[in-house]
Amino acid sequence: MARSFSMRGVQGAADRAVQHARAWLLETEPDSRVHDVQADPRFQHRGVDLLWELPSGEVRGIEVKGDRNATRRRYFFELVSNLEKDTPGCFLYSGADLLVYVFLSQGELHVLPMRAAREWFLPRAKEYTLKHAFTQTGAIRYTTVGAVVPVRDVSEGVPGVLRVPLKRTADAAKEEGAPGVEVPPMLASAPKDEAGGPDGLG
Repeated sequence: MARSFSMRGVQGAADRAVQHARAWLLETEPDSRVHDVQADPRFQHRGVDLLWELPSGEVRGIEVKGDRNATRRRYFFELVSNLEKDTPGCFLYSGADLLVYVFLSQGELHVLPMRAAREWFLPRAKEYTLKHAFTQTGAIRYTTVGAVVPVRDVSEGVPGVLRVPLKRTADAAKEEGAPGVEVPPMLASAPKDEAGGPDGLG
């Protein structure tokens, strides 16, 4: 059965997921910096929501997904972001290094190596059920299509997947960077993916 969402609800979940992801990144590397590039047109169509600048100078791209389903033990891998416009889903085109998937109601954060997860999934795509989700923004309604993949399958098939309990104080975590912050030159000049579609949050 298809699920229907309002843009307000989707964005609220996205914002909370980003807060949890930022808190985890900063806790993992206390001397790192996190730049929010969701509103930066250079990254919107590359499936990168956060830039994680490590003390070594390395910069990693992070895609964040927030899932509000209270009972789900499955990932929703977005394959088509807007069915009406035939735009590919973030899971297929994202240039991120890591996918941080936040199960908000369950209080758990999962970290997936994006390339490894995609390479594992694609040959098995036909094994998984496709689901449609509808999002209403004003008078416009669009359809997102994704594969529903059990957490266990990914954990067993993809090396390096992490599962971390959420800290309830994450919303109060110190913010490092913000939209409009100067982006490290090494990524600022990277070519933009022209795939289109939404930012992958929801």
